[in-house]
Amino acid sequence: IPLDPHLAFCCSTLIKVSRTFSFVIQQLGTELRNTVCVFYLILRALDTVEDDTSIPMEIKLPILIDFHRHIYDPDWHFSCGTKEYKVLMDQFHHVSAAFLQLEKRYQEVIEDTTKKMGAGMAKFIGKEVETVDDYDEYCHHAAGLVGLGLSKLFLASELEILTPDWEQISNS
Repeated sequence: IPLDPHLAFCCSTLIKVSRTFSFVIQQLGTELRNTVCVFYLILRALDTVEDDTSIPMEIKLPILIDFHRHIYDPDWHFSCGTKEYKVLMDQFHHVSAAFLQLEKRYQEVIEDTTKKMGAGMAKFIGKEVETVDDYDEYCHHAAGLVGLGLSKLFLASELEILTPDWEQISNS
């Protein structure tokens, strides 16, 4: 567990909110491990807002749309969710502080992914998924962007080299 209290919170929370991903993330080198941990927790927090049915739509929509801005504010938090997800949301300042410690190249990927995911989630709030195309689009926003973001983080780390058509292949 890192000595930094913000990263320590992130690492211990990761284990509580994602047992399967946390094991894989812990196998990464220090820089990428910390980055992917923060990335995962930011998206987990965004998903917690989306999943909380007690939040009125007029409050939820702006949070989803602006979540990529909130990650830069170490004072921002929004109480929602249950159990360990509520702790994540109530103590989100630790995640923001850890995010602000990351290199700019990682921050940009995380912000972009969070912005796209939040906008995609907002699009489907209060809307029924009626067609296969709707379902594909929702899944892209709720899950596919995680994979694309991870690929971009690995690319930004310069530990991986991607083929020119990697994004098209990822979305096929």
